[in-house]
Amino acid sequence: MEVPPPWLSSLAVLLVTALFLAAAVLRRRGARNKRRYNLPPGPRPRPVIGNLNLIGPLPHQSIRELSARHGPLMSLRFGSFPVVVGSSVAAAEFFLRTHDLAFLDRPRMACGKHTVYNYSGMLWSHYGAYWRQLRKLWLTELLSARQLRRTEHVRAEEVRALLSDIRRAAGGGGAAAAPVVVKEHLLMVTLNVVSRMVLGKKYVGEQQGAGAAAATPEEFRWMIEEIFFLNGVLHIGDMVPWLGWFDPNGYIPRMKRLAKMFDRFVEHVLREHEDRRRREGPAFVPADMVDQLLQLAGDPSLDVPIDRDGVKASILELITGGTDTSSVTVEWAMSELLRRPEVLAKLTEELDRVVGRGRLVAEEDMPRLPYLDAVVRETMRLHPVVPLLIPRVSREDTAVGGYDIPRGTRVLVNVWAIGRDPAVWGDAAEEFRPERFVVAGGEAADVKGQDLRLLPFGAGRRMCPAHGLGLRMVQLVLANLMHGFKWRLPGGVPPEELSMEEKFGISVSRMDQLKAIPEPRLPEHLY
Repeated sequence: MEVPPPWLSSLAVLLVTALFLAAAVLRRRGARNKRRYNLPPGPRPRPVIGNLNLIGPLPHQSIRELSARHGPLMSLRFGSFPVVVGSSVAAAEFFLRTHDLAFLDRPRMACGKHTVYNYSGMLWSHYGAYWRQLRKLWLTELLSARQLRRTEHVRAEEVRALLSDIRRAAGGGGAAAAPVVVKEHLLMVTLNVVSRMVLGKKYVGEQQGAGAAAATPEEFRWMIEEIFFLNGVLHIGDMVPWLGWFDPNGYIPRMKRLAKMFDRFVEHVLREHEDRRRREGPAFVPADMVDQLLQLAGDPSLDVPIDRDGVKASILELITGGTDTSSVTVEWAMSELLRRPEVLAKLTEELDRVVGRGRLVAEEDMPRLPYLDAVVRETMRLHPVVPLLIPRVSREDTAVGGYDIPRGTRVLVNVWAIGRDPAVWGDAAEEFRPERFVVAGGEAADVKGQDLRLLPFGAGRRMCPAHGLGLRMVQLVLANLMHGFKWRLPGGVPPEELSMEEKFGISVSRMDQLKAIPEPRLPEHLY
């Protein structure tokens, strides 16, 4: 082997030494120039991974345990990124109300890039003119109170179809009734309602024609659950960008595959709507939310143009957001009711007294069903669908309680922990007690972002714009399921043994889907 000349070895040593000294000088100079922040307390991070080693399969529970040791305002590090977690009403007040404007950005995560048209929707897009415009369109056009009133008949028709489907799936009722997988039926009723409101008709299942984008109910249920799972996973590249190539769980290929499936479906919907628009010409009148979106996208007076990806992202978010979250909440509510027969009996008595057994429950009945409302609120307290809310990013340096929150910090609000805080809810904070929301002569805790003790839809400018529709769906579906059937657990399982384990995603659902046996309790013609 040829030996390098001595001068070459000496030069190499000299170069390495010079590079080392330069790096040391730059590091010292950077440390001198870098502002020293007084961060909230938290566990000491490890190199590269930060505190990710402390986060288990249910992050909201892991973070609550850490907050119990380090305080309700806590610093963490997820890989390369600083994180601050608020787990108290005071912290929620700071992030979601007092300094809402400072925390309106979203982190750039793989799910927003690959599953929501490169951050083109309202959920993952940064705060700015485009996001403000989308939010205004959602609130004033797509999901306005007027629009919800106009579509009340859609929800009533689909809820009646739900009861009929469940009765048929159970074999007609009686002693030999078979158990049903409740979540499957809940997903279909919410999907059918949202499809008719957003798309103008049902595009999944038996109502779907022979178009190339046709999907079976099973396929679409899988797509809905997959997008909620993938939007909640901890992908390594989101935490340590220089390790983005390392994807041991295969999340990125799954995101890309799912995106292609949804895109085929949405493109099919858009082509049908565009064809009708061309056929009708000047006589065209928008009939659903897709028509409205296409019309708005072509409006030259918009501050920021909405391109085709923006339209498709909005359609995708309307369909998925309105489908899974309501289904998950109703499934949790039914689980809690089946575990507490005395609460179920009280709710059934109210429904029989107010509605009677001669008809189904209508939306106009809701103001006269305070115990139903209390059951829904208590479910949302114990089982918020998005327990950590969607992460935010600080847009500027801020300070709270003597602690600094630097610009670029990711912010999480643990509403799951707030909903179980004994300082807020008393010693029975972990128990399902709807009575806590039955307030004589007063107002129960608001779920629409005003009362920061209860934040199922978030609060502030980033609050879920579909909260009105979501609340109506949960109340109407739950009321009719409890009014239309007498439910029991299969196999003689005692109520107290029903598992309540969670499965994490962007929404937190039951680990095992609820199975229950329904026995009809209303006249046959109502089904």
